[in-house]
Amino acid sequence: MDKSEAKQLLATLLASESAKPYSDLRELVVASHIEGLEVQGPSGVGYQIEVQYFWDDKPENTIRIMASIDNGRLLQFIAPLSQSELVERPNP
Repeated sequence: MDKSEAKQLLATLLASESAKPYSDLRELVVASHIEGLEVQGPSGVGYQIEVQYFWDDKPENTIRIMASIDNGRLLQFIAPLSQSELVERPNP
C-alpha cells in the first residue's frame, strides 16, 4: 500500500465529511452509522475505506469522524492506516 496515497485519500475524505452540517453528522452518530467505501487511488490501486462517526468526549458535543483505509492485503487489513477529524458543536 502506498501510504502517501492512502493518507491523501483519507485527508480528502475527512475534509469532505467534516464540511457536512453538524446536524447531519449528529444523525450519523445517533444511528451508529458505519460507511464502507471502495475507491481507486491516482495510481490505480483499489482501497477500502471505513468511516465511523461517534461522540468524542460526551453526547451532543464534539463529533469524531474516524476513517481507516487498506488495500485488502492481509497485513494492511489487520492494521489499516487511520486518521480522524473533530467537528465541534456550533454555538447556539
